[in-house]
Amino acid sequence: MNILAIDTSTSLASIALAVDGQIVAESLINTNRTLSARLMPEIKRLLNTAGITFASIDVFASSIGPGSFTGVRGGIATIQGLALAVGKPCAEFSSLAMLAMNFSLSPTLVCPMLDARKSEAYAALYDCSSPIPSPLVADCVLPPAILLNQISALTRQPVIFVGDGTVRYHDQITEQLGDQAVFAPFQLHIPHAANGILLAARAASHDELLEPSQLLPLYLRASDAELMKSKVSPRS
Repeated sequence: MNILAIDTSTSLASIALAVDGQIVAESLINTNRTLSARLMPEIKRLLNTAGITFASIDVFASSIGPGSFTGVRGGIATIQGLALAVGKPCAEFSSLAMLAMNFSLSPTLVCPMLDARKSEAYAALYDCSSPIPSPLVADCVLPPAILLNQISALTRQPVIFVGDGTVRYHDQITEQLGDQAVFAPFQLHIPHAANGILLAARAASHDELLEPSQLLPLYLRASDAELMKSKVSPRS
């Protein structure tokens, strides 16, 4: 099975390609405000490097968040368009589960955290002792203090913290959890769409693939635009 997977939930977009169950290419690009201009050319470059055409892809996969509203929407729209163009199904995966999989087969619990701004974090807690992570705290958005209280109530064992939210809230995590908190080295904070390949392959094996129109963002809170709109009183 040939799978193309992307993650655009942060400013560091990740693209991976698997052919016959083997990762043959992966790319990381810092998009910042240039996602729309850089994503498709980079996808095409990866496929050309691997000698694969879009028509040869069996499953088009994307993270559905949580993360940057603009990034997630842009990535999903790209995958939907490609899947529609060649008449192939899609697969979805959590950006947090994908990040936690940087520690696949680890006996230590993993807490991926992405900076959600507004003094909050997108986060979850995963058991990564198997190739597919199992959530102990489901993907959520909340102030770090509340998350850390939940973790300390669940376990007194060490927990690995990973992601840009971990960097931002490092001091608070240390203050609340002390030696229970284990911080990932900087290179493991990077998202890898290659992890999403495994999640997409599992979805295919469990008959959980989607029509392109069914691939939808996971919004854990309203966007700034939606919040502003809700504050505007309708004209009389």
